[in-house]
Amino acid sequence: MNWEVVFYSLPSGKQPVLSWLENQAPEVKASFARLFDLLEEKGTAVGMPHVKPMGMKLYELRVQDKDGIYRTLYFAATGQRFVMVHSFDKKTQKTPKQELEKARKRMNDFLATDPPSA
Repeated sequence: MNWEVVFYSLPSGKQPVLSWLENQAPEVKASFARLFDLLEEKGTAVGMPHVKPMGMKLYELRVQDKDGIYRTLYFAATGQRFVMVHSFDKKTQKTPKQELEKARKRMNDFLATDPPSA
């Protein structure tokens, strides 16, 4: 069974990662689309330079182009799903704590409402 990439939804129904992607350059969108496909095909076997573990079950997808550095934070959920919870433009060497906290909160929200797999 292949993995599936899914996107976290806020209670309003808005999907923050997809909303963020809509505002990115075509090259950035294409790079993330390739990484989503790679995750679905290879699952947890994808590693550096595309994926970096961030601790506490979070991982980051890494994209860089001539204009900047971009990250999408995600986690693996039951049912072989990768849940994309938060994306941002990276401006500093170290991932800002508030970006990780936002991703962790969304991960916990998702896990609290996700029905267990049968």
